[in-house]
Amino acid sequence: MSEMRFDRLFRTPNSEGYSLMDGSRRLGRIDLHFTAATVYGTLILEVDREEGEILKMIEEIDNDLVLSAEVPREDFLVTVYRGTELGFYSDDYLEEEQGSASNN
Repeated sequence: MSEMRFDRLFRTPNSEGYSLMDGSRRLGRIDLHFTAATVYGTLILEVDREEGEILKMIEEIDNDLVLSAEVPREDFLVTVYRGTELGFYSDDYLEEEQGSASNN
């Protein structure tokens, strides 16, 4: 795997979300949630990776995103899923779909 890049999707006072990129290819997504002493991560991979590669990814996420957030951290707990994005939905999209369904 070449150098992984993080493209921020959102940031709130206690959370951040990033797409994990390898060039123009999306590898997955990480959502981080910061509490008083623990950082929780949900890592969704769109590509198959061996456990050793996953551990390297988590280490890179920890070094580049978690530690740089300068939030007190006693532990970093990560849940890893393998999945594929099926769609992205918003209020506008749902309103359009409901509007076109009522016109039929």
